[in-house]
Amino acid sequence: MLPLYCPGWGPSGSRLAHHERDTVKFRTAAASGVLAAATVLALAACAGGDTSGAEPSGSASASASPTTPAVDYSKLAGTITAGGSSAQANAQAAWTAALTAQATGVTINYDKSQGSGGGVTNFLGGTYDFAGSDSPLNADQTAQAASGTCGPDGAVNLPVYLDGVAIVYNLPGVTELNLSGSTLAKIFNLQITDWSDPAITADNGGTEVASGPIQTVARSDGSGTTATFANYLTQVNKADWPYEASNKWPVAGNVSAQQGGSGVVNTVKAGTGTIGYADHSAIGDLTAASIGVSADDFVAFSADAVTAAFASAATTASNGVEGDLSQKIDYTKLTSADTYPIPLVSYDIICKTFKNSAQTEVTTGYLSFIASEQGQAVAAKNAGSAPLPQDILDQINDTLAMVK
Repeated sequence: MLPLYCPGWGPSGSRLAHHERDTVKFRTAAASGVLAAATVLALAACAGGDTSGAEPSGSASASASPTTPAVDYSKLAGTITAGGSSAQANAQAAWTAALTAQATGVTINYDKSQGSGGGVTNFLGGTYDFAGSDSPLNADQTAQAASGTCGPDGAVNLPVYLDGVAIVYNLPGVTELNLSGSTLAKIFNLQITDWSDPAITADNGGTEVASGPIQTVARSDGSGTTATFANYLTQVNKADWPYEASNKWPVAGNVSAQQGGSGVVNTVKAGTGTIGYADHSAIGDLTAASIGVSADDFVAFSADAVTAAFASAATTASNGVEGDLSQKIDYTKLTSADTYPIPLVSYDIICKTFKNSAQTEVTTGYLSFIASEQGQAVAAKNAGSAPLPQDILDQINDTLAMVK
């Protein structure tokens, strides 16, 4: 039986290929590529080995303490039905494979097809055991959970996944691109419409990077990734982005609206002169821009830069339910050259009281694995995410202990 908590676990290695299926459904008996990769990863790590021989550039360490005791998940049983955030999709696939390699009686169905908005809707409708969302529940949704779906104990938002919003583009021959926050806001607000615009040229040291029309690509569905990007634009560039932050894209006109993160990525890749936004784990072989944090500094995505951003700008902002761990990001603090300025925090949202104890046990068991050092290492290796700080993981597990 594969021990998932073990000494010597490290996140070195390369990420798995992006999975295009909308519903991630793994059983231990299935000989899927993700399952095999996660199992090999776990076995190699527990043996103290390195699956690649070298840590990838920009990856963050998530090694387990040698004193961490083994945890036996083999007695867990049942089916978990969840869905939402497409940003979490690759991580959820890897987490599912790693857990069910030991917990053979567990089936986990995570549907990314409706994005964060659909996940929250289904959770509040009582059809999901937990929702994946790149935004915590808002005040109305929190009240709805307490008055109906979850009962008076309400719902809590658990930050389980840390990554970044990547600004992806397709300009033949352009392998490096700098964009300031102001320029980004003007591009996505359709105020800058050609790649030869002087603002883009100025961001790139006075060199014109390309010419031709810009085609922006955005999400058509309710999206936590949209909300994260909009929060960044609203806080940092209010003069150029006169919209309130929302999970709905606010700009109409020459915008290609696409369902899901994969829809944005595929459309950017298929076009020329295209630019869009997506969770970094989903961008495949597309090139991402470096984002300005000051007049002179532009920062490319890396796990280390996202971790530094979270440490600098994130604070807990509870929804009022005991154990809630909603995070507030102050993007105006991200002015250092070691911080990526558009970090993305994604949540798993769960009721504090389930209707039956068996479902409580299997769901909290799975989420406790996600919120372990090893679970975070699995996501780092297979989705390229940044492991969350240990104090956040401890707080998540404290909250899970309250769930009944």
